[in-house]
Amino acid sequence: MSRETKNTMTNRGGASSSTAGGIDFAQEEISIPHLREILKGQVIAPDDAGYDAARTVFVGGIDRRPAVIVRVADATDVSRVVTYARTTGIELAIRSGGHSGAGHSVSNGGIVLDLSDMKALDIDAEARTAWAETGLTAGEYTKAVGAYGLATGFGDTGSVGIGGLTLGGGVGYLVRKYGLTIDDLLAADIVTADGQLLRVDAETHSDLFWAIRGGGGNFGVATRFQFRLHEVDSIVGGMLVLPATPDIIRSFIAEAEAAPDELSTIANIMTAPPMPFLPPEYHGQLIIMAMMVYSGDVEAGQRAIAPFRALAAPLADMVRPMRYPEMYPPEEGEYHPVAANRTMFIDAVDQSTAELIVNHLRASNAQMAVAQVRVLGGAMSRVPVEATAFAHRGRRIMVNVAALYQQPDEAAKHESWVRDFAAALRQGDAGAYVNFLGDEGDARVHEAYPGPTWDRLVAIKKRYDPTNLFRLNQNIPPAK
Repeated sequence: MSRETKNTMTNRGGASSSTAGGIDFAQEEISIPHLREILKGQVIAPDDAGYDAARTVFVGGIDRRPAVIVRVADATDVSRVVTYARTTGIELAIRSGGHSGAGHSVSNGGIVLDLSDMKALDIDAEARTAWAETGLTAGEYTKAVGAYGLATGFGDTGSVGIGGLTLGGGVGYLVRKYGLTIDDLLAADIVTADGQLLRVDAETHSDLFWAIRGGGGNFGVATRFQFRLHEVDSIVGGMLVLPATPDIIRSFIAEAEAAPDELSTIANIMTAPPMPFLPPEYHGQLIIMAMMVYSGDVEAGQRAIAPFRALAAPLADMVRPMRYPEMYPPEEGEYHPVAANRTMFIDAVDQSTAELIVNHLRASNAQMAVAQVRVLGGAMSRVPVEATAFAHRGRRIMVNVAALYQQPDEAAKHESWVRDFAAALRQGDAGAYVNFLGDEGDARVHEAYPGPTWDRLVAIKKRYDPTNLFRLNQNIPPAK
């Protein structure tokens, strides 16, 4: 593309406009020079060298072209971008780590407010608290606080941004021992739709503090979080790979439910990829690739893991004493998976459910078919459901089913497989974990926030974002 065919910069109110990649950037409303004048952070336009890299998100198959990407430098920048979007009416996307399964981290023709340069972290090891800017990833935060033998529970992937992960709840390796990420959230700095920066906690703007603990990005841009830190230094953790038969799957889940709260498990029941540590004869066969973390005494941790090792001769056993940050190894930067997926909650995995899982996985011809099963309970379940906007405290098991594929023309058949699999697994009210939702429609957002949780969120949305400026998310529209 020649420079002449790229977008022409104009002042707001000018009459000219242009297109890049087929998107009308409405230049009468967006002024790149003005944004560069009023902001300290980096303003990336479509004709800048780093534009394509800056608009790429983790999930593959998303090719959106924002009119401008702003890598904000501080909360003042955030306020100015929010105000600019509100006054112009331009769509606003918020990006922390860029892992939104629905692609909400990038806009087509709008403004991307990118927090990835905001990584300040203030650790008070004595008080066991930390103030963390929301451009940090879970891996960066965990490594930094881990130097003090401390941790806050996040998810299971180091490159996920702490902003979106926390706002949606946060289910990870410490969920049974210490609860959700939001259960360790003590305060937050939030830029609301009117451009104000608010400090929210249990005493100040308590309604907003309730809403951001599970309600997603509907209520403002979180610029900093204050987290509680726990003493989590040496753990027993890592990957345990077992063959996946219905008996072993059922028994694995039963052992996970019976385990002490110190043990959290993630059972990925899947077709085995050609991983070098697996015997070649198991490549393409069904396995349980389990991620396990015991947070506590090492000897007790080995005793807690022993029943899982006894289920079958492990195909690979990498569970060992380690420091907690080792659970977040470096990731491939160019990995951008394309997948059909569904998230849901169930109450039990009995023999028939285990057989159903095996049969559906065997029926898939996806590049990789997965049923991820997380046993919940423990500390997460002991927080009253009305205490936060995460409405699924009483659910025992979370399941995510997915089919990874490469060719776009395969999407329909894999979506159909996932839809049928999820329907077969359903046990009563399926619910949904908002951080794992894709672009699945309003009804699924309601499933993430059932009953009185939805009603309360709608009322708070009307108070803090009456025009629905923050709408590129799993959206909760304001009450009319």
